[in-house]
Amino acid sequence: MPHWIDNPTVLDAYLQSRPARIGLDTEFVRERTYWPQLALVQIAVNDEVLLVDPLAPGMADALRPWLTDTSITKVMHSASEDLVAFKFTCGVLPTPLFDTQIAAALAGVAAGIGYQKLVERITGVTLPKGETRSDWLRRPLSESQLHYAADDVRYLFAVHDALEAQLRDTGRLQWLQDDCARFVELAAQDDLERWPHLSMRSAQFLDAGAQRRLVRLLRWRDVQARSSDKPRSWILDNELAVGLARNPPEDRAALQKVFDAQPKAPRKLADAVWTALTTPLADEDDTPLARNASDGDKAALKRLQDAVSQRSADLGLPDGVLASRRYLEALLESGDWPAALSGWRRAELEPVLAPLLNPAGLASPTPAG
Repeated sequence: MPHWIDNPTVLDAYLQSRPARIGLDTEFVRERTYWPQLALVQIAVNDEVLLVDPLAPGMADALRPWLTDTSITKVMHSASEDLVAFKFTCGVLPTPLFDTQIAAALAGVAAGIGYQKLVERITGVTLPKGETRSDWLRRPLSESQLHYAADDVRYLFAVHDALEAQLRDTGRLQWLQDDCARFVELAAQDDLERWPHLSMRSAQFLDAGAQRRLVRLLRWRDVQARSSDKPRSWILDNELAVGLARNPPEDRAALQKVFDAQPKAPRKLADAVWTALTTPLADEDDTPLARNASDGDKAALKRLQDAVSQRSADLGLPDGVLASRRYLEALLESGDWPAALSGWRRAELEPVLAPLLNPAGLASPTPAG
């Protein structure tokens, strides 16, 4: 049976054994907030499972030493949202991290594989899926919830052992360590996206001026969502933002008319929206344009994708692990290697991509690093 921990002193006592590793997972709620609300923390310690109640007074402080002790490896699966939850609630991030989803990709098992499928593949155990949409903030939690939560960390050590052995055998353990360290570093920076319009397909159909206005609105929305702890779509939905950027109202009164005709419009924020829409950004002249790729661009991208696919096959890596379409597009656009393709990825990719890039003057054959 898992142990329910709602007393910080009890959690502190378990830490005194200083385990070499822990299995770690969270349950959080993010339906009505920008920041994930940490509702439960599951910790596998040796052969025990602790279900820690982060809602209990003092528990965030008690969790912090577990997360920051660098002598303890934190084994997690697909940790990105969990990292944000820990940072928001505890102010720190778990390090060092061994992410079993990343490890499975680098070991050639599968890219983006879910925890349940990975556990079944490695251990043969089939886990139930019954509580995926539970209310984790309620108290007390049901027996079904407790067992489901415990299972999320109960098999992490077995998965960790199997994947670590495979990565050692293939000489890729350092690849994993580098990826996980960069993962944590990105979570620590938590910078607002500089060019949020690039991820919106509809931005491709706006002219340059409209795209700059859209960037103004989206940056303002991100700041407002964080400060108010509300989902972005509650502040300003994408469709309305694009419409305002494409056809900006002539004045504040015209904006109010647009809002009056839109059920989801943020009427209480009309003044702030108007200010954001009409105030140029200091760096907006540098705005990269979202655009439909030309036939030449598509052909160049296809050549890069084919080369990456072949190199992935040579290495026994699933598609998408070496380089995603997004980063190849960035490489084509600027000629600069994105940070996500640095380190071991650049070392593997540059020899095969440089010949495709250099004839067009898009990259120089600089040493990998």
